[in-house]
This record gives sequence, structure tokens and C-alpha cells, in this order.
Amino acid sequence: MGEIEDAIERADRESFTREPPKTLKGQISYLIKQLGSAKAVAQEIGVTADSVNRYRRGARKHPRADVAAKIDNAVRRRWQPQVRKRRQRQAATTGGITVETRARFGYTAPIGTTDDGRFRRLTVHLPPAYAQRLFDAREAKASDQEMRGIIADGFKEIYFQDGGVRATGLSDVAINDIDYLDLDY
Repeated sequence: MGEIEDAIERADRESFTREPPKTLKGQISYLIKQLGSAKAVAQEIGVTADSVNRYRRGARKHPRADVAAKIDNAVRRRWQPQVRKRRQRQAATTGGITVETRARFGYTAPIGTTDDGRFRRLTVHLPPAYAQRLFDAREAKASDQEMRGIIADGFKEIYFQDGGVRATGLSDVAINDIDYLDLDY
């Protein structure tokens, strides 16, 4: 997963109204319920079906660290899908999305102005249209670079051009060298 995809996942997790199961038995039971069988869970997390059944029974209590992380991620990806959809729909129709980042921004500007990229720490609230574009791109399995482009377009319009009031000659903004990126909606 890319940086933007990770940020969307973190924002989704913040919308949970209930915490997902914390115990190994609870997590495995939830995954079996969601996926239908121990074999399907085993394929998802990269272990044998026997191991999955041992986790479920409590005969094996401590999976390897990489397997434990896969189990946790599998549970969190499936946890409260309706809550996630409702929050995303709200962001895409009325609320918009807030992007906080520290990254190097470069841009193409008219001759006679500076277009040197530099690190900036920005927190910008993007309108619902950008949230919708970002969620659509994620659904279409767009690359991290394509999703960066959507956020860069939003920054260009809202931050750099202030909705068309300034820097009207600015034609292209690029986000490079992301130090961190966080989304909230």
C-alpha cells in the first residue's frame, strides 16, 4: 500500500464506533464468520487451516509477529463497513476531507516567478469533490501517484490559488518527498 492508501485506512479506523476484537480467538472467530471457513482465513493470512483452527480453539495463543499483523489488518479492513461507507459518503457529499502533510511541493509557474520546490507543512480542508475523486480512485485501484495528483490538484486550487483569487498562472503542483500525510473526514 502507498502513503495515501495508508492515510485513508487510518482515517477509516478513526471512524469506528466500536473497537474490533482484540483477542486472537475473537479476531479469528470474526474472520471465519466473515470469510466463511478456516481455509479462506488461512489463505488470507498465509498460514494453514489447521493453524487457524488452533488459534480459534486457543491451542495456539501466540502467532508469529508477521502473522499477528496480518490477522489484525484483515480484521480492521472488514470491521464496520457500513460506518466507513457512511463517513466516506458524508465526506464526498457535504463534509470534504482535511489533509495534513509535510512534503516537498513543486509547481510550474509563469516565467519570472519562483517555482523552486520546498518542504511545507500544510493542513488544508479540501471540498467534497476532491474527497469523491480520492475515494473513486481508491475503488478503481489507482496508484499512489494518481492519488497524490488528486490531492495536489486540491492544494493548487484551495491553498496556492485561494479559490482563484491569487496565483492564477500556476499550472501544475506536485507532491514529492512526503514526510508524513494524514487524512481526516
